[in-house]
Amino acid sequence: MLSDIEIARNAKMLPIEQIAGKLGIERDDLEFYGKYKAKLPLRLLSDRKDKKDGKLVLVTAMNPTPAGEGKTTVSIGLAQALNKQNKNAMLALREPSLGPVFGIKGGAAGGGYSQVVPMDDINLHFTGDLHAITSANNLLAAMIDNHLYQGNELKLDKDRILWKRCLDMNDRALRSLNLGVGGGVNGVPRNEVFSITAASEIMAILCLASDMEDLKKRLANIAIAYDMDGNIVRASALHAEGAMSVLLKDAICPNLVQSLEHTPALIHGGPFANIAHGCNSIIATRMALKLADIVVTEAGFGADLGAEKFLDIKCRTAGIWPNAVVIVATVRSLKYNAGIPKEELNKPNAEAVAAGFPNLAKHIENILSYGIPCVVASNQFLTDTEEELETLRRLCEEKGATFAPAQIFAKGGEGGQELADAVLKAIETPASGPHYMYDLDMPVEKKIEAIAKNIYGAANVEILPEAMKKIEDFTKAGFGNTPVCIAKTQYSLSDNLKVLGRPEGFTLTVRDIWLSAGAGFLVALTGAIVTMPGLPKHPAAMDIDIDANGVIEGLF
Repeated sequence: MLSDIEIARNAKMLPIEQIAGKLGIERDDLEFYGKYKAKLPLRLLSDRKDKKDGKLVLVTAMNPTPAGEGKTTVSIGLAQALNKQNKNAMLALREPSLGPVFGIKGGAAGGGYSQVVPMDDINLHFTGDLHAITSANNLLAAMIDNHLYQGNELKLDKDRILWKRCLDMNDRALRSLNLGVGGGVNGVPRNEVFSITAASEIMAILCLASDMEDLKKRLANIAIAYDMDGNIVRASALHAEGAMSVLLKDAICPNLVQSLEHTPALIHGGPFANIAHGCNSIIATRMALKLADIVVTEAGFGADLGAEKFLDIKCRTAGIWPNAVVIVATVRSLKYNAGIPKEELNKPNAEAVAAGFPNLAKHIENILSYGIPCVVASNQFLTDTEEELETLRRLCEEKGATFAPAQIFAKGGEGGQELADAVLKAIETPASGPHYMYDLDMPVEKKIEAIAKNIYGAANVEILPEAMKKIEDFTKAGFGNTPVCIAKTQYSLSDNLKVLGRPEGFTLTVRDIWLSAGAGFLVALTGAIVTMPGLPKHPAAMDIDIDANGVIEGLF
């Protein structure tokens, strides 16, 4: 059996101008990054502003498990399946972060015969977007510390600097450190915290900006620190937004690639969903909606994180709304939620499928509560039995969701025909329009409570005193009427990663609040979540290599 990278390497890719031609894009409109990648100019969006939007399909999942769910793989396979039915469909996906690629999660280009290519490029440096975001982020950090060193005219409080450096790599040693040690020419000594680039506010800003002017405005609005009088100081006070925008001038443009079956794909922006808002860029999604009749997009991790933030943050900001939601589940993951050990997941056990179903049931209930048609895609493994699949079908239909098995890993678009049929039927259902989980004028703590109780199923919310003080301060400073982005473990509906299934009666604990003024939301940190991941004992990097001919091995 071929590995993902072997399948990708054997693929017959079309020159990217041919993929663009399918979308009505001229060769002169492409900024080439080799033969098979290109950036699209923002003017393509404005040139098509009067064109009717296509239908939008959001792909999300149950809470992830070690068994693997394959959300990106299903997204790609679904788009390929739709094109096999002569539908004008395309993808709008997130860019992978280098951290997970060299850590434990692996790449994010799909798998089997449902991949986007060139897979190795996409999973590594791609077109350099994440590097540009890292540079823009750290330019602002350098300007802040330089301002402190050069006399601190703005009277910034060095102990209340809000801006954090970032790096696109898993590196736990950077979670907390000291800067300017020794003072003098080394700068002003102070504490610093790093986040991974995918969790940085610049990533969120890039993904929520509508155009270059909006990007520059958001960069100017970044809250960098408090001054000695307790006032919030913005990046505009350092005149940093211009230089940061220059660093992001190419990164703001979406990247066009293709799937193994030559389905067009825009891959742009990559915030994590457990510590950021987990969606690809608004610009790429809007552009795709103008270029295709059906757009398949995804949101990170389980529906409690990515889908909630897609609906309550991205859709609210962009003025869009999905016509259908696909929740990816597997028989193996349901059995894992029932407490079956990983090494026994391949054994037939329909009773365990039923016992683990409550986790998936909660996600179905949540999506339906937004008024959106819901399809459950059962990403099939060879070990799945008919009894297990029929048990899952019956339980899904009892909850009001359409069930569709998919064999897109092994068969590509051909294996997704039943899923494509279900999605086509779902998107014809009249949409009820946007229905958010909370109103923006609600107090911040009530927004958190609305998400925790309605989406996670929490009984109570405890906001620790330091976090509550920050909520009060940020509200007083005029940031109370913003969405809330909750940073929470992806492995559980609760804030305890070890609690599987559908926990009840638990308390969600909010220990800190971060202000993302440029992105336009507050981040509520819960449980033990950290914004700079670490590497595992045996990181994937130990198994990645390149031979004398430049052939890469070991990528997922």
